[in-house]
Amino acid sequence: MARTSDKSLAVAGLLFNALVWGLCWWPFKQLESQGLHPLWATALVYGFVFVSMGLWLGLRGGLVSWRQHPALWLLLLASGLTNVGFNWAVTVGDVVRVVLLFYLMPAWSVLVAWWLLGEKPSGMALLRLVLALSGLFIVLKTPETPWPVPESLADVLALLSGLTFAITNALLLKLKDSPSSSRTLAMFGGGAIMAALAALLGLVTGVVHAGSAPAWAWLPFVALLGSSFLFGNLALQYGAARLAAHTTALVMLSEVLFASVSSVILGASSWEGRTLVGGSLILLAAVLSVVGSGQHD
Repeated sequence: MARTSDKSLAVAGLLFNALVWGLCWWPFKQLESQGLHPLWATALVYGFVFVSMGLWLGLRGGLVSWRQHPALWLLLLASGLTNVGFNWAVTVGDVVRVVLLFYLMPAWSVLVAWWLLGEKPSGMALLRLVLALSGLFIVLKTPETPWPVPESLADVLALLSGLTFAITNALLLKLKDSPSSSRTLAMFGGGAIMAALAALLGLVTGVVHAGSAPAWAWLPFVALLGSSFLFGNLALQYGAARLAAHTTALVMLSEVLFASVSSVILGASSWEGRTLVGGSLILLAAVLSVVGSGQHD
């Protein structure tokens, strides 16, 4: 069990990662407005970081054979699909709705942790889970919305990325004894490879457009996203390797606050009464996970 100070740092790391994910919709939307599809943007951003890190680690002799940790290939797949789904959804859909659908992830996380890690949730974890899901129902269940039936591509992408993110968190805990550099390379490699494959498949099927020619105007946003995702990834690894999977999932719910506030301020979403009530329950669950982490997990 980690010490209280270690858990506090782990929670802080998860909150930073949540901030990155909660604000990343804006540069992705800016890139899309300049003709760069979110899949191509994801492949470009993650590919740049992956190649840069690979060269740096290779020159320093820091690369470790993945044959020693074969689960890294699963991490590559799961984290890659997470980034494909979330980045695409948050660019083309309503930001608040996408983030809230993504955070069905705590429900997935409890089941994934039970299956993959043999980790049975505590009573407090189940209570927080009920609070979080109750908040999601309040936000999304309207007379016009037959929730939980997905209504759009963004809905489907958000739900699937929440599932794969839960698997990613469980794999990070499972791989906590593997080198941090290998985990980071797997996650960024997954983002680049899976986004590129999805973009090519979408191009063939007509779902994804080729986009405009490369432009220098893309560079600031690509650099911003690349550096933010890198440090956010390291923070996620630090936190997820030191906390129970369901605690990680629930602390990360703070992304809802970051995404909601920023998208409302910048005009990408709007507040409604049910959003405030449901969002309050979701945040209460996140607060309880922080307060109770030292005693229950």
